[in-house]
Amino acid sequence: MNARSMTTLLFNPHKQTDAYKGARPFPASGQFHPNRAAYEFYPTPPEATRALLAAERFDGSVWEPACGQGHIAKVLESNNHHVVATDLVDYGFGQPGRDFLLERESLARNIITNPPYGRGLADAFCRHAIELTADTGGKVAMLVAVQSLCHPARTPFFKKHPPAIIYAVDDCTCYPYGDPTKATRSLLKQRYCWLVWHANYNGPTLFKWLATAPFKTRNAAPPVTVAPMLKLAA
Repeated sequence: MNARSMTTLLFNPHKQTDAYKGARPFPASGQFHPNRAAYEFYPTPPEATRALLAAERFDGSVWEPACGQGHIAKVLESNNHHVVATDLVDYGFGQPGRDFLLERESLARNIITNPPYGRGLADAFCRHAIELTADTGGKVAMLVAVQSLCHPARTPFFKKHPPAIIYAVDDCTCYPYGDPTKATRSLLKQRYCWLVWHANYNGPTLFKWLATAPFKTRNAAPPVTVAPMLKLAA
C-alpha cells in the first residue's frame, strides 16, 4: 500500500466517524513536520511495556491498533497474551490497512498502544479506545507524553474521563523509526507515562512510578517496580 492510498484510507471524509472529531489528516508525505517521523512511527522500547505488565493486570485478549513492527505486541505475546495487532501502515507485522478510528467494535477485550501524536490523533485514539472498551469491560493503556496531561484543551476530557491510573515511566525514549541517530534534542527531553482506563471505574485517579531499568533484559523477571502511589482528586 503506497502513501497516497494510506492517506486516503485514513482520511476519507466520506468514511470518517465521530472518532475523528478534532483530528486532522496526515499530508501525503505522512509527516506533520520535517523533523517528525512519517506516520508518527516512534517504536516503543520493550522495557516500557514490560514495566507496565509487571504493574497492571490485563485479563483477556489485547488489541494493539498502532502495532508498527510489533514492539508492544511482541512483549504482550511473550507474556502469554492473545494479541490482535493492526496498523494503518504496512510495517511487515500484524494486519495492515486497518484504520483504528473507523473500527466500530473492539477486536479484543483490552487495548494497549503508543498512539500517533500530533493533529489531535492521540486524543482521538484515547477517546475511541475508551468508547470501544466500554462494551468489552476491558482496559485501555495509552503511552503519551507527560506534558500532554497539562493542556487546557484536554482538561474537559480528563475531567469527564479520568484515567484509573497514571504510570510515570522514568526512562523511556521512543526514537523515530527506532533509530537513535535520528533523535532531535527536543525528543531526547520527552518524558512518557502510561494512561490506564478501567471500564466502569469510578474511583480517584492513582499516580504511580515505573522504573524501566530492571526490564531492559529480555529474560529479566524482577518484582513489580511500582513506587508508593498518590491519589489524585477527581
